[in-house]
Formats: sequence, structure tokens, C-alpha cells
Amino acid sequence: MSVITRREFLKASGITAAGLTLSRLGFDLLPVQVYAAELRRQFRIKDAKETPTICCYCSVGCGIIAATDKKGKLLNMEGDPDHPISEGSLCPKGNATYQIAVNVNRLKKVRYRAPHSSGWKEVSWGWALDKIASNIKKSRDKSFVVKNADGKVVNRTEGIASVGSAALDNEECWLLQKFLRSLGVVAIEHQARI
Repeated sequence: MSVITRREFLKASGITAAGLTLSRLGFDLLPVQVYAAELRRQFRIKDAKETPTICCYCSVGCGIIAATDKKGKLLNMEGDPDHPISEGSLCPKGNATYQIAVNVNRLKKVRYRAPHSSGWKEVSWGWALDKIASNIKKSRDKSFVVKNADGKVVNRTEGIASVGSAALDNEECWLLQKFLRSLGVVAIEHQARI
């Protein structure tokens, strides 16, 4: 007959008590079968091509994985766990990036509402771009300042300002500010986090 020491008794009692407690809480300590392989067959991104990209909102540069099918249709976007900056996490805007491309509420045609009008009408892209260009030219010509009060050459327009766009990436923001500065706009701001 073997003698059990006090230490062995307490260890066995503790393990038994912990096992009973876990089983009463709903934990099953028996081996379980993994169903991941079966579920993988049901995923819509099973055979998708994964392409790493960068979030288009602020300039933090969080990593995103875009999943596309064989035809190039976007299926899913999620945080890239291998990205050194975000390590797979995304802010609410980054998480909603998929909705930029896939959204039933997204307008597919240009709409215009004339001043003092109560409704919108569909117009062509050509008409809309011509209208925008003529409005910019009219405003720039009306508010262009060649010299300031001290007589220094400033070549700026004070009738146009830009507040940027949270849907632009860094490269698009750079191009936008270069374009605005070429017009003489000095009131340039960006609102990535609004």
C-alpha cells in the first residue's frame, strides 16, 4: 500500500475540483472534432485572390486585404494581420471600406440641382465637368489678387477654398493640393477624421 503525502492529496483534490467546476460551467474537456475544413467549402472567399492594399482614408496607412473572384469582382475587405502598422486592426472607416465599392445606395449617374431648385436632375459627366470648370473660372477671375496691400506679388484667389475629402488617399490629396495651388488657392485644408 502506497502512502499519499499531503502535497499529493492537495494537488489531486485541486485538479479534481477545477475539473468539476469547469464541467459545471459548460466546458467540455473531451476532445472535439474540428469542422473548419467543412466550413471552408461554404465560404464565398474560398477561391478568391487576396491582394494587399492600403486604407484610403487617413494617412496612417493601415493594411487591408482585398479578396476578389476570378472576374475581378470585390468579395471582401479585411484588416491585414501581417501589416506592420495596423497588424490587422482597422478603425470604423477602414472597416467600412468595402462599402465604397459595393453599395446599393451608391449613385451611378451624375445629379445636378440648380440654384433655388427643389429637385435634382440627371446630367451627363461632360455637362457636369464643364459646369464645374466654368464655375471655378468665374469665381477665380472674380476674386484673383495679384498684389497685396503692401504691393507684394501674391497671385492668389480668395474666393475658393478646399476642405479635402476623407475618401481620398494620400496620392489623390497630393494631386488635389497641387491643382488647387496652381489655381492660386491658399485656403487648403483636409478633414480626414471628420
